[in-house]
Amino acid sequence: MTIDVTGPWSRRAVARAIGAAALAYTMRSAVAQAPGRVWRIGYLGPPADVGPQLLDAFRDGLRALGYVEGRTAAIEYRWTTREGGLFLNPDELLVLAQDLVGRKIDVLAASVRPVILAARKATASVPIVMMNGTDPVESGLAASLAHPGGNVTGVTRLASELIGKGFELLVEAVPKAKRIALLSNGAGAVESLVIANARQAAQARGIELQVLDVRAASDLQAAFAAMRAQQAEGLLVTGDGLFFAQRARIAELAIAQRLPTMVANTEVIEAGALLSYSSSSVENYRRAATFIDKILRGVPPGDIPIEGPTKFELALNMKTAKAIGIVFPKSLLLRANRVVE
Repeated sequence: MTIDVTGPWSRRAVARAIGAAALAYTMRSAVAQAPGRVWRIGYLGPPADVGPQLLDAFRDGLRALGYVEGRTAAIEYRWTTREGGLFLNPDELLVLAQDLVGRKIDVLAASVRPVILAARKATASVPIVMMNGTDPVESGLAASLAHPGGNVTGVTRLASELIGKGFELLVEAVPKAKRIALLSNGAGAVESLVIANARQAAQARGIELQVLDVRAASDLQAAFAAMRAQQAEGLLVTGDGLFFAQRARIAELAIAQRLPTMVANTEVIEAGALLSYSSSSVENYRRAATFIDKILRGVPPGDIPIEGPTKFELALNMKTAKAIGIVFPKSLLLRANRVVE
């Protein structure tokens, strides 16, 4: 038997089916946002004194979607740094993640890769939203960006892909440089990829790359001494959480050595780095709220595609340039999204 699907009655049936599906979705959404329901959201990230713009952006993103603290949402905060801006070690991060999971949260928002890894180690069932992740596939956090699987989704910052661009911009600021140093933290798959891309960028320009492995804040002094001994003429700093927490100290040491420094977090430029190029971490933290919303409406995290950044920023610090005797070429000044005077 052949059924005519082109007639008016069939179109009405299709319309009714579509209407029924839309109504069902609306009802599910209404249930997800039911009056009186207070969602428990865990936050494992930088405190206000370390990353005020980031924390504000995260809260603003939630409020815009109707998740208001004290009314429709209860946010459990755990900070990733201790007094003095020292970034917690993996074991300490794991303890905090386990504590949040034990408080029966509905979803856990985790800041950067070491934090996300700790969160994933703490739970395979509570949904985890990356606020500023790094290469989640290479880190073993997701099967793919389009189909993460598991319990992790969110926003990634494309750190390994951007390191080459950062190198290029640094060399544009110091065109006579023959040796560039790179601060890296760890020797995992992601760090290896970042270093490989940086080496490729250096080799393409005939520049020597000096890689320095810094695992703790106490390693910074020795790393800068090694740069001085090897006569590095520029410094490239990856977007690791340790370096973000130690941004002021890194800037201080770099300026003391008159070392032009490119950093991978635009927020770090305020601390005294010469220039920065990265995705907007503030925008990423704000966008993380949309993933939380989808999860709380019933979408499994493994079915929500991981998204890359949508906004990139080049920032220049004129005060630091003057302090170390650098004159930015016009080509950089014209492209800068932000100039710190």
